[in-house]
Amino acid sequence: MMSGMNCPHNIYIHVPFCMSKCKYCAFYSVANLQPDWKRYADGICSELQFWAEKLGRITIPTVFFGGGTPSLMLTSTFDQIMSCIQKCFDLDENCEITLESNPGTLDANKLCDFVRCGVNRLSVGVQSLTDGELEFLGRKHDVRQALNLLKTAQNMNLRVSGDFIYGLPNHNEKSVENLCKQINQLKLEHVSMYELTIEKHTPFGQMNLNMPDNETMARMYETIQGALNLPRYEVSNYATPGQECRHNQNIWWGGAYIGIGRGGAGRVNIDGVWYDEMGNNERFEKISNETRTVEKIITGIRTTRGVELDSSVLNQINTDWIKKHNDLVALSDKYLYALPKGFLILDNLILDLIK
Repeated sequence: MMSGMNCPHNIYIHVPFCMSKCKYCAFYSVANLQPDWKRYADGICSELQFWAEKLGRITIPTVFFGGGTPSLMLTSTFDQIMSCIQKCFDLDENCEITLESNPGTLDANKLCDFVRCGVNRLSVGVQSLTDGELEFLGRKHDVRQALNLLKTAQNMNLRVSGDFIYGLPNHNEKSVENLCKQINQLKLEHVSMYELTIEKHTPFGQMNLNMPDNETMARMYETIQGALNLPRYEVSNYATPGQECRHNQNIWWGGAYIGIGRGGAGRVNIDGVWYDEMGNNERFEKISNETRTVEKIITGIRTTRGVELDSSVLNQINTDWIKKHNDLVALSDKYLYALPKGFLILDNLILDLIK
């Protein structure tokens, strides 16, 4: 065990198994409905024990099971992993424990079991409220199954988030406005709205899809802000104040996190030194404080709060450029943050923002 007390770390656990691979998915995932869950859980627990030896009995503010489709997991597998986390670390008394899920993989009884084992936040991959679009995306559920899962989770008083995709080949501002109106009727307190991006090594990447142009995409993005009944708190995320995803916020704002399982990525801090880490012992490399600060700027500027200013951040940003572009970004006493016009060109803005 390391000497001294290390800072709190969030935990991300990658569950790579899926019913089938969606046509747009570029994440590490494996289509396998009957994986060896015992072997998987034992491997995850082995990694958790390794990090407990490295970091000591640190506090865990959040645990996030992402995928893949974590809701395919046996609840006994989930319970084994959560028991291992509690044995190795101290869970914060308000620890947020999120399970990503897909409709069609979770009924009320199984969801009840997950809740009994610790899940207090459910993220549902709805993606569309039109059956034809779900089929186009390669999803295996229909709208009815998605709505049933959302309602079941809401009735259990879980914190519930819905994921949706916009920017499909036939989309325009009107179709996105209609989608937002449908979402409003669901009374969700957290919604993620992701622009469909075409990655080269996916099935969509091999097709010659007629995608909306950049100007149309930008107008659709602006339409969401006006049509959705939730305030934006990050480029793609909207929530009732207090219902933001704390796991993602902690990471965007520069907190330490451990990536567990193949496909999981982390930024670990041991005795004040930062490391770039990948789960399944695939990578563990020291990174400089300057590199970590730049990463914090890149992720923090994606949030409406922005990047908290300290000496390390001030050393990395181009204040002269910021002053000349006060229609894109702003500085307060505590934060550097993007303005609405800046959010539309974040990728380019970041290149100019950092020295």
